[in-house]
Amino acid sequence: MSERYPLPDLADLPEDIVERILEVQDKSGFVPNVFLAFARRPAEWRAFFAYHDAIMQREESGLTKGDREMIVTAISAANKCLYCVVAHGAILRIYEKKPTVAEQVATNYRIAEITPRQRAMLDFASKVNTRSHEICNDDFEALHAYGFTDEDAWDITAITAFFGLSNRMASVTGMMPNVEFYTMGRTPRA
Repeated sequence: MSERYPLPDLADLPEDIVERILEVQDKSGFVPNVFLAFARRPAEWRAFFAYHDAIMQREESGLTKGDREMIVTAISAANKCLYCVVAHGAILRIYEKKPTVAEQVATNYRIAEITPRQRAMLDFASKVNTRSHEICNDDFEALHAYGFTDEDAWDITAITAFFGLSNRMASVTGMMPNVEFYTMGRTPRA
């Protein structure tokens, strides 16, 4: 983080936020910087993570966890957000069990080793990210051809829009990826 927006001290945060941060630390072995960066404004932190969880952990979605992280990685790359590309790229590698997928998707998803279904999903997400005002029935039909429903299109749109906000906040605040993210998902766990 930048000097302008220093990370808050855990001891100064509300109890509910500290509990969630410690849960994440127990699970991952470290505290992702995004959890501390947004904690400087507790009400916004709660809203941010509530919406994050609603869209990224939605069980009745036709999107896999890997699909969701793939959207985040591709959109974050298009928006030039270092933090989200590195952090969500790490999670993408883990969910897809492919150590090369994150860099491929971030650099050029159109030639990445992903399925045609995933490519169609990213085509839609990319258009939502840069030209949402041009989305039309043909875009939905392109998704339908790969088995996506209109509800799945909503999920793709929500993830894309949410991470557009996240990308901008991470970039403006100078949020840097934790070093742990760089090695995650590259080699099989012991």
